[in-house]
Amino acid sequence: MINWSKNRIAAFQDTLLAWYDQEKRHLPWRQDHDPYHVWISEIMLQQTQVKTVIPYYERFMKRFPTIEALANAAENDLMKMWEGLGYYSRARNLQKAAKQVVFDYEGKWPNTAVGLQKLAGIGPYTAGAIASISFGEVVPAIDGNAFRVFARLLEIDADIAKPQTRHLFEEILQPIVSPTRPGDFNQAIMDLGSSYMSAANPDSAHSPVRAFNQAYLDGVEESYPVKTKKPRPVLKRKFGLVIEVATSVLLTKRPSKGMLADLWAFPLISEETVTEFLEKQPKLTIVEALNQIVADEYGLKVQFDDADVKDVTHTFTHQKWQIKLYRAELQKAPDLSNFPGKLVSQTDLNDLPIPKVQVKLFAAFDKERVNR
Repeated sequence: MINWSKNRIAAFQDTLLAWYDQEKRHLPWRQDHDPYHVWISEIMLQQTQVKTVIPYYERFMKRFPTIEALANAAENDLMKMWEGLGYYSRARNLQKAAKQVVFDYEGKWPNTAVGLQKLAGIGPYTAGAIASISFGEVVPAIDGNAFRVFARLLEIDADIAKPQTRHLFEEILQPIVSPTRPGDFNQAIMDLGSSYMSAANPDSAHSPVRAFNQAYLDGVEESYPVKTKKPRPVLKRKFGLVIEVATSVLLTKRPSKGMLADLWAFPLISEETVTEFLEKQPKLTIVEALNQIVADEYGLKVQFDDADVKDVTHTFTHQKWQIKLYRAELQKAPDLSNFPGKLVSQTDLNDLPIPKVQVKLFAAFDKERVNR
């Protein structure tokens, strides 16, 4: 599949690593080859930019300096430290994997990519990164950067959106990875893909590997990598319920499975639920329907009114939520025996892990409260 000779592969390795030695990014997780540090950084970097990850990584390491500390962390503490990074299943899998290493493997990390993939939340890319950087295994670490870089270097026409394409790239890249410095090689590809060979506005004319970039030399770089477009996120309309008691607000803890699992937020009622309710009782208004739904589901007697704020929108990978807020005030604390949450005072809000969409909802409601 690769038409590079051994001499050309060696020349590419030398050129790439010489550039990396001079220009590599100095990142906090590159100060050593500790697998714990590499692992945490790689998980955080999934779907998140480096500049965003750095302060999160530093705070996380201060709070959980060892894998033992992470394995024994309280769930709320862990989720609070992850708050704002999104994709919260990553944090839950971190702790699962930490417990595997500490308790099942007696503190000893698997030292191969194959072995690392037996840990929760570690896929082929992360396993390749840890195995090569921390243990010197000669394996590629194929992420979006590697797909893009090598698709252009070698004019690989395979669609990188298809799962089977990863196996093709693994076969092609295996003989190209430096046998003496596999970790540095993979990190150099990461740096190259985020700079000279970036997705938008690449600067291949000044790239250290310009002579090896066949797509650039052929004038077709914009055609690589080949990737089918993702479908647009599906719009989901919801009603957000703000129920206040003095200076406290009712928050619900979301289910342990599904989107935003185990995080705290305003109760959310889907548009589908309200529509189905109104089909049975068509004379009711939306507000009256919400009052009745909350009474039926939670045993709470409330009278909602329109919060009179602009709808809050938040886009996830596959869904786009549009949330309209309704508010209600209660004179005294209600019976919460059927409510999956609790009353939270303003002073205690910062102690709970909340998703970004809830941060937006708080901001919208605070603005409405000021304008009352």
